[in-house]
Amino acid sequence: MSYQVLARKWRPRSFREMIGQTHVLKALINALDNQRLHHAYLFTGTRGVGKTTIARIIAKCVNCETGITSTPCGVCSVCTEIDEGRFVDLIEIDAASRTKVEDTRELLDNVQYAPSRGRFKVYLIDEVHMLSTHSFNALLKTLEEPPPYVKFILATTDPQKLPATILSRCLQFSLKNMTPERVVEHLTNVLTVENVPFEDDALWLLGRAADGSMRDAMSLTDQAIAFGEGKVQAADVRAMLGTLDHGQVYGVLQALLEGDARGLLEAIRHLAEQGPDWNGVLAEMLNVLHRVAVAQALPEAVDNGQGDRDRVLAVAQALPAEDVQFYYQMGLIGRRDLPLAPDPRSGFEMVMLRMLAFRPADAEDAPRQTLKTVGISQATADSTPTVAAPVAPIEPEPVAAPGAVPAPVAPTANEAEGAPAKAVQAPDLPWNPLPVVEPEPAPEPAALAQAIPEPILDTVAEQPELTPMPTPVPASAVPDAPEVEPQVLETVVELGPGALADPVPPGHPGDFAPAGMDRDDEPPLDEDYYEPDLDVGAAYSYLDELASEATPALVAEPEVLPAAAPATGLALQWLELFPKLPISGMTGSIAANCTLMAVDGDQWLLHLDPAHSALFNATQQRRLNDALNQYHGRTLSLRIELIRPEQETPAQAAARLRAERQKDAEASIHADPFVLQMMQQFGAVIRDDTIEPVDTMASPTP
Repeated sequence: MSYQVLARKWRPRSFREMIGQTHVLKALINALDNQRLHHAYLFTGTRGVGKTTIARIIAKCVNCETGITSTPCGVCSVCTEIDEGRFVDLIEIDAASRTKVEDTRELLDNVQYAPSRGRFKVYLIDEVHMLSTHSFNALLKTLEEPPPYVKFILATTDPQKLPATILSRCLQFSLKNMTPERVVEHLTNVLTVENVPFEDDALWLLGRAADGSMRDAMSLTDQAIAFGEGKVQAADVRAMLGTLDHGQVYGVLQALLEGDARGLLEAIRHLAEQGPDWNGVLAEMLNVLHRVAVAQALPEAVDNGQGDRDRVLAVAQALPAEDVQFYYQMGLIGRRDLPLAPDPRSGFEMVMLRMLAFRPADAEDAPRQTLKTVGISQATADSTPTVAAPVAPIEPEPVAAPGAVPAPVAPTANEAEGAPAKAVQAPDLPWNPLPVVEPEPAPEPAALAQAIPEPILDTVAEQPELTPMPTPVPASAVPDAPEVEPQVLETVVELGPGALADPVPPGHPGDFAPAGMDRDDEPPLDEDYYEPDLDVGAAYSYLDELASEATPALVAEPEVLPAAAPATGLALQWLELFPKLPISGMTGSIAANCTLMAVDGDQWLLHLDPAHSALFNATQQRRLNDALNQYHGRTLSLRIELIRPEQETPAQAAARLRAERQKDAEASIHADPFVLQMMQQFGAVIRDDTIEPVDTMASPTP
């Protein structure tokens, strides 16, 4: 008789023989006992957890000659044929090899025929997720309403690939992975019945290598029996799997725990004889440290999945909790840096030596050695430098008035004995770039200039090229000099009944001239009248010349403030007249901030806000007067007084209109239905500073 592998020989024949999957078996047993059978089942899970086995047991339960029951007899012809894989009404289909829609249609064509021998015709479709989309669509109607004598059992390892239409038509059961404890327990029973000698450590190695699959565990056991000549021993299994001796990991950990550098390197040398994967060794050590940390927090939570529960508890009692966390973090970082090491073994050794060197210092057995001094300044290296003598705090000296002689300071003990004055480094303050010098009693004026040393910096590279500071000289040493007062020439330019006094510096070549010289005969420039640009920030050559020589403190035009009262009467007429005047630039800015106060024939009086007086001079008044003459076609006499207008000026009107347009635009955005929907559904926020009116009108102000 040919040999049958353990995975097939020990395949369960009934629900009672199943290992694990209690949550699935309970539902199936109750459904069979109560005759509440569904027409479609879906079993999901990784390989080797019992999907096909449960499907065959269901086929026996519904077709057994003793009746529908959860405990088939196992001896009737139906049960025997199903166990041997030759029952005609159990159709097992490999969906991975029959993915085309034509294969599915052929299957569905046979559904209409009644079963030949059994009570039900059972279709077992394995790896059903491999079917094509057209195959799933062709299967939908039959899967939803099959004939009463048809049962569908679907199995897959990847349920995420199944359409929702298939999932909704089936009862889905998710099978769990096998734990190492359950695998070892089952292997123990199997090898005991098979009369195969074994070691417990070898079974734990097989249980972990199976990775949750009972079929893989049985196949590895077959291989281990052949490798060990009829025996399952830990050394043979470890050699067969190429895994690391778990005890050697504890040897490295024990040497680390004892702080024994010699023992640590010796344990690593024994590990190197096996040619292990050092990254895997480090990962195994991290796994042990994790279990040790769990044992320290909750001892009963430590499982025996690797057969070393007692050793884990022993390490947990001997190793402080802070050391466990430190070693674990150091191992994680070392595993990340392991590929950067010259070779894996040296990288692993450095990780272990780093754990040994940087272990918490409060441990009694922590290695300690005297560190050699390096070329580092003690003032930089020590956080608490040793002070030979107490140093008195430096008190700020009173600031002397300009030209005053510093008061004499009482000499110290060293100075009384004839020692030279010492330079004391001042505090590092931004207003004290020079060191404070302890002055000698009654310094001479000539020696005072030599008493101020150069700034003391840390390095030569930091020495800037500084211009020597002027030495303060006592007032008595400076001879009296005649006081020179700046001469300012004031002129008055007559323009009509009003007059404006403007101080002009001597020799200024501008529009102002001393008395007796009339510069108003110059015709105004055409570009000043017809320049379309009304930008206040534009550069004017006249203003630049005036600012550089006569008025160095000119600033930008101040912000336009709202008016105290709306424009009426003459002020309203000025609002209507202003846009029609042929002026621009600074002249337009002056006119925009004026208001008309009185008209007496050809005598006009304007009030100008004093805040804009920096831009106003006789030339601007003359140009504004010329613009009025040109517009009215007659000669007018204009007078401007620096009085803040009480009624609205053109500039204030333009600012008010812009504010109203901006307010209307913001209100329109806030009331927009689409914007409100975005705010409600997505939490959008309106930034008012980014809203601009679409049709903003041109401002009358420059």
